[in-house]
This record gives sequence, C-alpha cells and structure tokens, in this order.
Amino acid sequence: MRRELIWIFGGVIFFLLIAPGCWGYVRPWGQMSFWGAEVITSLIGAIPGIGEPILIWLRGGPAIDNATLNRFFSLHYLLPFMIAGVVVLHIWALHVPGNNNPTGVEPRKDPEGLKQDTVPFHPYYTVKDGFAIVVFLIIFAAFVFYLPNVLGHADNYIEANPLVTPAHIVPEWYLLPFYAILRAITFNIGPIDAKLLGVIAMFGSIAILFFLPWLDTSKVKSMRYRPVARQFFFCVVVAGLLLGWCGASNPDDPIIPMGSDKLRVSDEDANGDTASHT
Repeated sequence: MRRELIWIFGGVIFFLLIAPGCWGYVRPWGQMSFWGAEVITSLIGAIPGIGEPILIWLRGGPAIDNATLNRFFSLHYLLPFMIAGVVVLHIWALHVPGNNNPTGVEPRKDPEGLKQDTVPFHPYYTVKDGFAIVVFLIIFAAFVFYLPNVLGHADNYIEANPLVTPAHIVPEWYLLPFYAILRAITFNIGPIDAKLLGVIAMFGSIAILFFLPWLDTSKVKSMRYRPVARQFFFCVVVAGLLLGWCGASNPDDPIIPMGSDKLRVSDEDANGDTASHT
C-alpha cells in the first residue's frame, strides 16, 4: 500500500492542478474565457438532483457575472496552498518506501531494517530535481517574457459578450483531450442524457488513473522487462495526442472537407456531362 499511496497523491495533485488551470483561464474575461466558464460550470449542472443548486452557488447567481469572476479568483488563489500541502504529503510518502529504480526490484534490507543498495535522497535526488526545476523555469520564463500569446486564442482578446457565441469554443491546450472526450458523447443511454454521459466519461478518464496500481498485478514493476506494457504506454501517449488534436478541431472537420471534395468532383463531372451533351 505504500507505493500505491504515492501514486494516489500524485493523482490528486494532477486533479487539483486542472482546477486552477480552468479558473485562471476565466480571469482575462475575454470571449473564450467567458464561454469557457459557461462550459465548465454547466458540467456541474448536469449532475442529477444536486447539480443545479451547486451551479448557482458556484456562479454566484443564475448566470455568469462579476460574482462568478470573484469566486473563481478566490479559488484560483487558495487552491495552490492545498496543492502545496498535497505535495508535502507526496514527498513524505515517497520517503517511506523510497524512490523507484530502473530494475523495478525492491532493495534488500539488513537485519537492522536499514535498506542496502540505495543512495540517500540528498544530494542525489535534490540535485537531479533541482536541475529539472531550473530547466522548467527557463522554458517557462521564455514563454512568459518572449512568447506570452503564442498558446492563446485570438478570440480571447475580444471583451466577453454573453450575446455573441464564438464560432468555435476551445479550452486551453492542456484541456483539449478532456474536451474531446466531453463532446464525443452525442447519444443518450436510457434516462441518462448525452451531456451527463460526457461528464462521466471525462471524469472517468481521470478517475481510472487512481486504480492503475491495483489493475497492474505484475511483480515486475519496471517497463524495461515488460515490452507489452511499453506498447500500451505508447498507445496511451498516441491516444492523448489524437484526443488533443480532436479537441482543437471543429467537430465536422474530418467530414466536411472530404464531403466538399466529393461534391466538387461530382459538380465537375456533372458540368462536363452537360457540356458534352450541349
């Protein structure tokens, strides 16, 4: 259960990081921010029974307004402190069983209970993690100071207008796979409508990560000796990239261009036949 606890804390951190990303995207109060808030909050309204009261409480009223912006700003400010606390718990859980190793084999212990064949956390891991943090901060600073708008959407420079819906609503790039899952469900199953099914599928794609330690029952934890596991991991990466591409594309993009080409060819054939008969 010790390593499973590390994984669960990591999953909680991942889930908590999504929320500030959503709420921070609302703060500019542009067209994409406003309608992104509309989509995000309406997901809660899809919950039967309790969804509508929670939706009104979260928005601060029946519709998105300044009260919604103030609530999202407060949550965006407070939630990082919660994330910092979970990070501390994650590091504490990591120190109990120790870090993993490329072989996936548990280190042996001497009669006194001390682990052998291991290295101390400091300075080995602190230097390694410190180097990774510095590299991340350099890339982050490059975006902040030199490329602040490269990942943004042009419509978000338009002031929010609840009377004008953008032609294509898209979230930030890191939410595109979840957005693709959400809008992929277009059918009802019995009394469950498509909107609720999309919400269940989207949050289910995150919830399943918490069960992976129990789904993987192999005694060998390292992928170095598990070629099938590496192939599955590759499939997960490819699926994530494809979902991101689908989330950024128009719902009819894969169909309309092909239909247009076929339509144009049919028109040309028809015109050719008409000219020949003439």
